[in-house]
Amino acid sequence: MLNKLAKLKYLPNNFEVIEEGDHVLCAISQKKIPLENLTYWNVEEQEAYYSFIEASIKRESSNKY
Repeated sequence: MLNKLAKLKYLPNNFEVIEEGDHVLCAISQKKIPLENLTYWNVEEQEAYYSFIEASIKRESSNKY
C-alpha cells in the first residue's frame, strides 16, 4: 500500500485502523505521517500531529478560550 491515506480511531495508548493505508495527515501542518512514525494524537479531537511541536500548538490554541 503506497501513498494511501489511512483512517484511524485514536485511543488513549494506541490506535485502531478503520481503513487501511500507510499514512495520516497532521491536523496542524497537513504533513504526511507514516503510521510507523505516528506518536502524537489527541483522543478527544481524534486528530494526529506530526511532532510534539504541532501537538503543543494545538494544546496552546485550545487553552486560549
